[in-house]
Order: sequence, then C-alpha cells, then structure tokens
Amino acid sequence: MLLSLAIRDFVIVDTLELDFAAGFTVLTGETGAGKSIIIDALSLLLGGRGDGSLVRSGRDRAELSARFDLSRVPALGNWLGEQALADDSGELLVRRMLDANGRSRCFVNGHAATLAQLKTAGEWLIDIHGQHAHQSLVKTDTQRDLLDAYAQAEALVSQVRQQHADWHSARQARLDAEQHAAAYALERERLTWQISELSDLNLQAGEWDTLGQQHQRLANAAELQSEAQIALNALSDDDGNLISALAQLQGRLTRLCAMDNRLAPITALLDSVDAELRETLYALRDYVEDVEQNPQELAQVEKRIDTLHAAARKFRLRPEDLPQRLADWQQQLAALDDVADMDALIAREADALLSLRQIASQLSARRQQAASELATRISAEMHCLAMEGSQFDIVLTTLEQPNAYGAESVEYHVAANAGTPLRPLAKVASGGELSRISLALQVVTSEVAAVPTLIFDEVDVGIGGRVAEVVGKLLKRLGDRYQVLCITHLPQVAARGDVQWQVAKSGEGETGSVVSRIRPLNSKERVEEIARMLGGEQITPTTRRHAKEMLAG
Repeated sequence: MLLSLAIRDFVIVDTLELDFAAGFTVLTGETGAGKSIIIDALSLLLGGRGDGSLVRSGRDRAELSARFDLSRVPALGNWLGEQALADDSGELLVRRMLDANGRSRCFVNGHAATLAQLKTAGEWLIDIHGQHAHQSLVKTDTQRDLLDAYAQAEALVSQVRQQHADWHSARQARLDAEQHAAAYALERERLTWQISELSDLNLQAGEWDTLGQQHQRLANAAELQSEAQIALNALSDDDGNLISALAQLQGRLTRLCAMDNRLAPITALLDSVDAELRETLYALRDYVEDVEQNPQELAQVEKRIDTLHAAARKFRLRPEDLPQRLADWQQQLAALDDVADMDALIAREADALLSLRQIASQLSARRQQAASELATRISAEMHCLAMEGSQFDIVLTTLEQPNAYGAESVEYHVAANAGTPLRPLAKVASGGELSRISLALQVVTSEVAAVPTLIFDEVDVGIGGRVAEVVGKLLKRLGDRYQVLCITHLPQVAARGDVQWQVAKSGEGETGSVVSRIRPLNSKERVEEIARMLGGEQITPTTRRHAKEMLAG
C-alpha cells in the first residue's frame, strides 16, 4: 500500500507531501488544475521514462519519493532481498531525481537502483488505469495472468512452465545429436582408441610416484647397504663405538650420584639415550639384512618407467597424469554415448512432450471454465457502466505446440456497442472505455488480484447520472479490498470517497509562478467542493443541500 508521496519541483508542483490512507480516495478540482500530477509522479517513480521537461521551470532538478507498506506483497520483499535492496522495516522507500538535462538517478531503500528494477517493483505495487497512463490490461501477458489468477491456476501454470523447460531441453539434445552426429562419431572413435591405448597399460593410481621410489632404492642399493653398515659399526662393532662409550659415561655418573643426587636426572637422560641408540642399532641391523641388490627388478622398473614415459609423450601429458586422463576419457565417452543415443533421445523427447501436453490440457480445462464465467461477469458489469449492448469475451486460441504458458493463447475481445463484432481489446477500446472495462475487471477479480493499490483516471469520461453513481459504488467496493485512488470530475463518484483531496492552481509560487496545490478536505469543505462540482461557480443553498444528501448517501 502507498503510504506517502513527496514531490519537489516537478512540473507545476514546487513542494508537495501527501500521506495516504487505505480505502477509497478521490481527487477533484477544476480542469487543468493538475489532478494527474500524482499519477505522473508515481509513474516516474516506478520506472517510467522522463525527460528534462518534467522539471519545474527555473529549477535544476525534480525530486520524488514514495513509501510503501509491503505487508500485502511478500513476493516483492523476497525479490528485494534477492536484489540486495531490502531492509528490515517491512517498507519500501523509492526515490528518483531527474535533472533538467534529462539525466536521472534512482534509489530503492537507500541503494542505487536501475529503472528496470523500479519498474519491476512497481508491477507488484500499483496498477494505473487511465487514458493517459500505461495500460497493463492491453498486454497479452497481463490478460493471461488475470485469467489464471481468477481460475486459481497458478500451480498448474508453474508446472506447465517447468515441463516445457524439460521438453525444450530434451528436444534441443535430440537436435544437437542430429546436427553433430558425424562429429560425435569421430569423437567417439578418437576416445575409444585413446582409452584402449591407456587401458592396455593397466595404470594404477599413484603408480608413477611408487616407481620413482623403487628405482631410487634399487639403483642405489650397494651404496645404501654400505653406508648403513658403517653406521652400524659406529654404534656397536668398532673400537670405541657409541654404545660402549655411553656405557662408560653412565657408570661414572652413577658413582657420582652417590656424592650428589642432583646428577640423578642427568643419569636418567643418559639411560633414555642408551635405549634409543639400542633401538637404532636393531633397526639398522634389520635394514642391512633387508637391502639387496636386484638387477632384474631394477630392469623391470626401468622398463615400466620407459613405457609410461613413451605413453606420456604420445599423448603430450606428464606420466603421473596418465591415470586421471584415462578416467576423464572414460567419463567423456560415457557422456558422449548418452548424447549420441538417438533412440534414447527421441524417447526422452516424446515422453517430455506427452507430459507437457497432459499438464497443459489440465490448465486448458481450468482456463476454459474460468474464461466463460469471467467474460459473463465482466459483460454484466460493463452494462452498468454506460456500455449497454457491449460484450466482453475471452478468446482461447489453441497453439500448434504448447509453449511455456500453456496450450493456447489468451486474448480479451470486446464489442463496445451493440451490433459491432468482437475485436481485440487493445484495438477497439477508447481510453474512457478501457478505464471502465478495467474497473469492471478489477471488481470481478478483486478476490484474486495481488496489486494492493489501484489508481483510476478518466473512468467517468462520457457518463453521468445513474451510471456515475454505479461507478462510485464500484470504486467504493474496490476500496474495501484495495487502496483505491480516483481522479474524477463527477460529484456522484467523489461523494463515495472515504477521503477527498482538492487540487487547485495558484500563483503562490516564488516570483508568482503558477503552482499546483493538493490538500485534504474536511466535512464542510467537502460539501462546498461537491456543490461546486454539481453547480459550477454559482453555488446555491439548494446545491449545498443536494451535496450534503449525496455525501450522506
């Protein structure tokens, strides 16, 4: 819901701050007073195109901002979070600054934003109906979405969209396989040969490192054995070996401990060293006995290394990468078999298309039933809105192939007058007629529509009397469910408003320039304004009495 709007130096407004309420608000005033200024400002704030001519004469830039309550549009809150534009207040603050040279800057909750982001947010927040404003009702997407919402078919629509994506993917895979069959065959032949070459080597993971270690040990076996024996002799076999020398040192310190027990910890350390030296001695003896020179095994290892080197050079790889490359090629071949299996691809595509048609058929049945009911109800509402003899219809045209939105196109048709043929809504409805059709549609679909704020401009063009009262009652009904703003020149409509604002021009601006003022009216002022709308400049007691009666009714 729209909570507030602030405007500065925009067209003929110098400064304007408005707080909005729920329910039905009417804006009235003399012709040319600038009643559409709010609509123009909101359109610009929510992604509309603007240029420097919208900046008030003599000013450098126009500034606009609006605050919205998001409690009724959780989907918008989620989208703002995805766009990193959300805050924790549960509200949305939109700002836009437009320079006299036409450049603009946009902000959402204090973050810089694009016009596209403003426009996307606006589609959740406000629907503007009027001759001089963007009309979403003539868009085929809007028409289809309204029908689906009325039919409560959103879940089916989502399933159709997903199933269409699955079918499109299967179809593209089959087309790719047909187009690239020859290339796939060549690639399969290449992979098969490469895999065969490496598979014959019986490669093992980590084998190259193991071979390197084996070769190092076997090639240096004589030196390893000789050096290990020298170390063994130094420990125990040579004169003055380490273990004997340590034993003598232990004996001396043990005798000295009797004289000074502070040497006891040192003696204990030597005991630990003795134990470790003996462990080293045993390990060296085992090693010397285990090391042997084996020319045959060395030759086998060198042969295997040469074989892997040759394979690596052949495929321009490092020897250690051969096992992983073999696994990669095997995986690529398996994937290629999947994408080149034409029978499997054709079957997958057929199954996906069958599933799409089945779910689309369910959606079509739901749409057909809802379209008939909705068209009848809208036609009835149009007859009450000075469109006697008119007819509204929703045409469902079956497509050759279901698309992401179903098995048929949805288009609203209307015959604005009796005896005229039904034609697409966008081609035959005038601005005033389109506004009234929009009003009829919004009333009928009010139970399912999601946009919380509706703005109507020119809905009462060409009507009056009883029909004007009907329009007022319809807007009042909408105000029970939505926040409704209506610009009107009909007293019958204005009298139904929960709140009434008056728009007027004055020469109170700086340097006496003309500016537009908007202010809320109290009860007494409403009587005067309704009386003015009834009787023009000459307001009589009878006119005032009539105005009071209209407000009371």
